Amino acid sequence: MKTIASFTVNHDILEKGMYVSRIDGDVITYDIRMKKPNCGDYLSTGAAHTFEHLFATYARNSAFTDEVLYVGPMGCRTGFYLLLRDSVSAENAIRLVQESFAFIASFEGEIPGSKRWECGNYLDHDLAGAKAIAAEMCAVLKDWTPEQMKYREETV
Repeated sequence: MKTIASFTVNHDILEKGMYVSRIDGDVITYDIRMKKPNCGDYLSTGAAHTFEHLFATYARNSAFTDEVLYVGPMGCRTGFYLLLRDSVSAENAIRLVQESFAFIASFEGEIPGSKRWECGNYLDHDLAGAKAIAAEMCAVLKDWTPEQMKYREETV
């Protein structure tokens, strides 16, 4: 089988940030890398789960609600994917992520969709962990630009 594009990115040199992973027609997949790969520090399942609920809720209630196709964690637990229609500019995609992460970092209250009848694993949440990750990523993405959204050229 053909190697998929994301497996050709050298994860040993990949840093925290926001990257364009792929473009499929009018859909752009953003790689929001929150942990440096293969360094032993990964998103905990509870924090990632809570982060997903908050990120998806904020993004799907933003000005870009109709352009948000998917928000979800990477299986390797080093980040999230955000899929948007290409009608959202790179600058607006960055701003959406920055605003979403600021929302998560300051969130107080009941986690949206965290009741037993709303969620398939309602007991596995970690709001404090999600907030800490968001705060760290707010600093990483503070001055992020579309020019920084390209993976380094070195591939495996």
